[in-house]
Amino acid sequence: MDTSAVSATKAAEQRTVVSTAFPLPIIATLVLILWPGQPSQAQAPLQALPGQANQTAQNERAGAEAELQNGIALTRRGDFEEAIPHFLAAQGRVSNEFVLDFDLALCYVATDQFKRAIPILSALRSGGHATADVYNLLAQAHIGNAQPQEAFEAFQQAAALNPKSEKLYLFVADACTDHQYYTLGLDVVNLGLRDLPRSSRLYYQRGVLYSFMDRPDLARDALQEASKLAPGSDISYLAAAQKGMLEGNMPEATQAAREGVQKNPKDYILLTILGQALIRSGVGPGQPEFAEAQAALERAATERPNFGAAQLGLGQLNLMAGRLNEAIAHLDTARQLAPGNPAVYSHLAMAYQRRGKLQEAQEMLAILARLNKEQAAKYKSGPPDQKASYMGSGVK
Repeated sequence: MDTSAVSATKAAEQRTVVSTAFPLPIIATLVLILWPGQPSQAQAPLQALPGQANQTAQNERAGAEAELQNGIALTRRGDFEEAIPHFLAAQGRVSNEFVLDFDLALCYVATDQFKRAIPILSALRSGGHATADVYNLLAQAHIGNAQPQEAFEAFQQAAALNPKSEKLYLFVADACTDHQYYTLGLDVVNLGLRDLPRSSRLYYQRGVLYSFMDRPDLARDALQEASKLAPGSDISYLAAAQKGMLEGNMPEATQAAREGVQKNPKDYILLTILGQALIRSGVGPGQPEFAEAQAALERAATERPNFGAAQLGLGQLNLMAGRLNEAIAHLDTARQLAPGNPAVYSHLAMAYQRRGKLQEAQEMLAILARLNKEQAAKYKSGPPDQKASYMGSGVK
């Protein structure tokens, strides 16, 4: 298995293939046989012949290896939840325990079971497997477990071992973004740019982080640099589309997203930006652009079913078209995927109200009010980076 690309936080969104479980390994049983006239042997188990014992052991090992391979295949497809039972069934009975433990930890991180992943990765680190990939995944696990200090220390170890790995910086920065450690994520990206000064993807990530930190000018500069460094690439279209959205320039965002989708029709982020940009442009049911927005968001949801922004967009479109049941279904999915997004609750409240479910509408409005209050408190107490402090890198 190639462990050089370990993006648990993003790969966790991929769940499209249902597994077929392998049978559990054969368990040998001891049978008691009563011999007439031999009471002293009545309680003794029948001993297995050497050949039978060897065959049983071989069957157990083969079954465990099959479980491991099935788990690896599911992990590569992004079916992390389904892969976990296969790894657990093979534990302690395969030839390559490192691969099993690493992939099991990856699955735990990908499914937000950070407390289960950390001991496994710590044991790998202490047991002679202190690789950049192990430290990388350990950093992501600590971020998910609200341990930014430990995360940064693990990240530094990973970067020291493999300073030219662009993916290393991107994966840890993604985890920081997902868990709202924006300043930590910015330090990670800046360290990456020190070693990879022409990385368009790192500049793009810097722009995303600055946008979350309400630094639009710095975000715009970073996104422009990303486009400049990789003209005509997927990242250039993505950066241009994000820049248009950031500036409220919907024609620019729409054009960049359209061009990017033509080049890469399966890019779920560009498809989502295209749909959202068209919605914000004021399109309505019956217009060609409305159908274009719906088609783009449906394709995004197909490519990444648990991408909350795509589900939110589909909910908005169905609400605009008066398809209230469909709107509520998509918005409720978006709420489960992104419970901290205020836009989900405002649209859900509207959908419930139109549906005549006033109590549910009031519940959504109450959650919206609480989220807005919490956000206001965060701005009063300092920059939008919160949860816990950490020792930053000092790189700016």
